[in-house]
Amino acid sequence: MLKLDPFVDEHGVVRVGGRLKHSDLTLGEKHPILIPGSHHFAKLIVLHYHEKIRHQGRHLTEGSIRSAGFWIIGLKRLVNTVISECVLCRRFRGNLMTQKMSDLPEERLKSCPPFTYVGVDCFGPWDIVTRRTRGGSVNLKRWAVLFSCMSSRAVHIEVIEEMSTSSFINALRRFVSLRGKVKEFFSDRGTNFVGAANELGIPAICVEDKTLKTFLNEKGTVWKFNTPYSSHMRGSWERLIGIARRIIDSILYDARHNKLTHEVLCTFMAETTAIMNSRPLIPISSDPDSPCVLSPNALLTTKTVDCDEDFSHLDIRDVYTTQWKFVQVLAEQFWTQWRREYLQTLQSRRKWQKTQENIKEGDTVILKDGDQHRNLWPIRLIEHIFPSKDNLVRKVLVRTIRDEQIRVYMRPITQTVLLCRNTL
Repeated sequence: MLKLDPFVDEHGVVRVGGRLKHSDLTLGEKHPILIPGSHHFAKLIVLHYHEKIRHQGRHLTEGSIRSAGFWIIGLKRLVNTVISECVLCRRFRGNLMTQKMSDLPEERLKSCPPFTYVGVDCFGPWDIVTRRTRGGSVNLKRWAVLFSCMSSRAVHIEVIEEMSTSSFINALRRFVSLRGKVKEFFSDRGTNFVGAANELGIPAICVEDKTLKTFLNEKGTVWKFNTPYSSHMRGSWERLIGIARRIIDSILYDARHNKLTHEVLCTFMAETTAIMNSRPLIPISSDPDSPCVLSPNALLTTKTVDCDEDFSHLDIRDVYTTQWKFVQVLAEQFWTQWRREYLQTLQSRRKWQKTQENIKEGDTVILKDGDQHRNLWPIRLIEHIFPSKDNLVRKVLVRTIRDEQIRVYMRPITQTVLLCRNTL
């Protein structure tokens, strides 16, 4: 304040003295009116000129206020506060909401038989030749279903003829016949997945309810659906689909001069599965005395685990018992290394590292719509929140009115931009 050399003019207004008295600037530019930033009038001035320049950034707002002949103490901090609270600025430039990355779910951290907890997704399509006629060949499309073990990270891929419930059920039956019964399935809300769950009579839940979850688990298989538009919540198998695509693209490039048939595509998928299940789960050590490479195949086939056990000296009656024990040792060896080395690689959070203030019921948001310009994103009201085990909210129910009817949709908070909070 002392540096500004303030004085009171003939009208009783406090102005900045400064050193520009002899310049040819206007009175407001040479001796702007001095206003304390904590006064309500200062905030009204900032709001007025912020709206006057059409809700532009801090620098333009500050310049407009200074040019108008006002010198507000603590102007930068006040302007930042006003812009952060401005509803239109939030609508035009507000960031999508985030929350601290959650802890890994239990199914990712359990030592259990392969494919006890399975993530499911479809990808494709590929054009194949089905038959040759006098008029030429007939081309059809094929898709693939990827089943991913949540704990061991093993994969299983099945080819389907169409993206329908019946075709997916056939793939699911083949998978269960080969890999055994599944305790929990996880997927998005694709119509083929929802239809399969309904037709097979598998209980489905999309909201985390501990009591309901426990009850359904006791009954057998449960199908859990992701929150819509939240692929990041189950990124473990989304990542594997990206790996599968790259492998398949490489295989198809090598076979680009040959016709792709259904049988050939199934063979390529089997090769892709083998490659993915042999991938290392942890960085490869250069130490020659380190254990073998930890890969899903070490658990699925036990062929990648070295063992010097010799069964030739055993009586035939003891072979079966000894081999059973041998398989158990190999499985335990996998899980020991899995717990000691692989789980440690999952400790750090790559992003979303800070806890943010929770969104609350009654808050007003805009909902992201990738098909429309941001100015057309719809305004919605938060109907209900779903706190996670750590009491942080990551998914909500939003309310809208269409055709004079109230409807609610579940969305992740990463699809919303907060406009104003409910102060009631």
